[in-house]
Amino acid sequence: MILDSFRLTGMNALVTGSSRGMGASIAVALAEAGANVALHGSKSVPLDVIDRVRATGVRHAALAADLTNPENAVGLIEEAIEALGSIDILVNNAGITRRAPAIDFPVAAWNEVLDTNLTSLFRLCQQAARPMLERGSGKIINMASLLSFQGGITVPAYAAAKGAVAQLTKALANEWSARGLQVNAIAPGYMATELTQALQDDSTRSRQILERIPAGRWGSPQDVAGAAVFLASPASDYINGHILVVDGGWMAR
Repeated sequence: MILDSFRLTGMNALVTGSSRGMGASIAVALAEAGANVALHGSKSVPLDVIDRVRATGVRHAALAADLTNPENAVGLIEEAIEALGSIDILVNNAGITRRAPAIDFPVAAWNEVLDTNLTSLFRLCQQAARPMLERGSGKIINMASLLSFQGGITVPAYAAAKGAVAQLTKALANEWSARGLQVNAIAPGYMATELTQALQDDSTRSRQILERIPAGRWGSPQDVAGAAVFLASPASDYINGHILVVDGGWMAR
């Protein structure tokens, strides 16, 4: 049955940045598909998110690590493996943004965004990939963005990081695909999350954004959940180095 190819029963997943928003929705979806899930937050994971995963009946853990410091990525992978026994699926969702005109963008903010969104992501990929490559199987899903393709406005560090995430995804797929490890990315469109609250609150920018989205609405965290389950599942075993855009049609305009 084709639906069996989408099941994740018995697999172990780590979803970074899963304390809220898209990360929480992805973590719950993976659990509903049968995966055991290690949740992650920079300081903690809210009880309501833990409860949503617990309700699926899978094994789970809640971990904390500040990924503005890339060195913490190593410890996070080790804790997830200790909690679940292995990592079969890594979803690199954790990310931050800082807004300022490029001419005035602070170097400290630049470093913070790049360290969190790119360098920590790379370290997580490295650490998770070692046992995956030894086993000859694994799934890594990176969170890219529409700004992997476009420049954005007043978010130079975020755009630089997300452009790099897309290219890094392809580079890792080139090296690891033949050894049974699929590396892909999801590029969400404009999602109604805390990360985009400033845009949602700006009536002019929000109107401009909605006018370009053929679906006529902001995306919700749940809109990326199915894409994540697909890329984590055996159904995507021949997909490598792909950036799956989930944007309501934005890129088609």
